[in-house]
Amino acid sequence: MAKNDHGKDPDLGSYRKRLHALQIELVKLQSHTIAHDEKILVIVEGRDAAGKDGAIKRITEHLSPRETRVVALGKPSDRDKTAWYFQRWVAHLPAADEFVLFNRSWYNRAGVEKVMGFCTDDQLREFYETVLPFEQMLIRSGIHLFKYYLDISRDEQKKRMKERRRNPLKQWKISPIDQVAEKKWKEYSAARNDMFTHTHSPLSPWSIVKADDKKLARVNLITDILNRLEYDGKDARMLLSDPQIVFGFDPAYVENGLIAP
Repeated sequence: MAKNDHGKDPDLGSYRKRLHALQIELVKLQSHTIAHDEKILVIVEGRDAAGKDGAIKRITEHLSPRETRVVALGKPSDRDKTAWYFQRWVAHLPAADEFVLFNRSWYNRAGVEKVMGFCTDDQLREFYETVLPFEQMLIRSGIHLFKYYLDISRDEQKKRMKERRRNPLKQWKISPIDQVAEKKWKEYSAARNDMFTHTHSPLSPWSIVKADDKKLARVNLITDILNRLEYDGKDARMLLSDPQIVFGFDPAYVENGLIAP
């Protein structure tokens, strides 16, 4: 990427400026949410190394920690495995004034659990039969629910996983499941496509975020969230997301390659 005479990346400066402006809008949104007792839930899904952590960090960076929560649950306990599947997430749903982000969610059942054989066919079938009615209950209770899938190419995942293994500050991100992710690319693609087919609906649709470029993914994800909510002082002039970066799911995108095959 070209740099100017001072050795600075002009695109980086533009990114930081836009991100800062969007984060100001997020603070406005949160003030409105608190004033009106609203509840926001953002689900962020995607393959390993898709950039979920970085995107969520930019969303929450300047928000009030008292009313903002990031939920990233570990593997289920023995007790969790015997409980109603959605039960362990219910305790983390937003109450009035709260902005909650799920870094992975109940959609683990349709992704990791399916691909790695951690659930049975009957459990997966039951999940598909119940997840949309469950989400409809949440929406009817007053929760603003948004579902985003960060989509990266196979080459980009390989590059990021290699960087993870090299970088001593990212060692915590490496797990046995991550190491299998590259080998099971096709299986994860098939599971993702089934998930979209079964769980995309007019009431709780999936939005795809093209995430090979992390900076573009972050600013367009934030812009899309802000666009879909009303709040006091909204600066609509700057909330124009790129429809080639963030767009609603359509089955045709699986066939034409708009979603990574």
